[in-house]
Amino acid sequence: MSETIQCGHEWCRRLYEDRASELILYGRALGLSHSESEDVLQDTFLAMMRKSGPPEQPENYCVRSFRNRALNYRRNLWRRLLREIEAVQWFERSNNESTQERAAMRCLERLPQPQREVIVLKIWHGRTFESIGELLGVSPNTVAGRYRYGLEKLSSCLKERNYEELESLGKPLALVDAPTSFGER
Repeated sequence: MSETIQCGHEWCRRLYEDRASELILYGRALGLSHSESEDVLQDTFLAMMRKSGPPEQPENYCVRSFRNRALNYRRNLWRRLLREIEAVQWFERSNNESTQERAAMRCLERLPQPQREVIVLKIWHGRTFESIGELLGVSPNTVAGRYRYGLEKLSSCLKERNYEELESLGKPLALVDAPTSFGER
């Protein structure tokens, strides 16, 4: 079997090298842990390598296959319980991560899963609303709405965090906008 997998699958290797990290992040957006995302990624590529040749649209096929496997994976009750325990550490921390990056990840974590999923696919995967809609089985307008509402929530969350950070430093804050003109009296 290993001979079959090694021969004639250069397209699959390139796809893996180009998209593996994006798919792991997508798995995180779907609610999987980092290691669960890696497991689903491996299963996805093993299945693709068993195909006799590349699918018509390899990238779309790969993302859709990954998503289906990830959603099936999540259905397992025991894994779901472990994922909820791990939710506190939704993204893996790195040593060179800024406080702003960490705050953005925490805000992204708080979004509803459909909004989080669309934002990851749009920003990190560079997909259009139409292609995301095809992938998720919803209209492009639904995708655009999830994206818009998700970004609004992210923006609001980041403003709250920025305010809390400045407040903890003891710096004076002005929270009112410039006064509007009332006209002449």
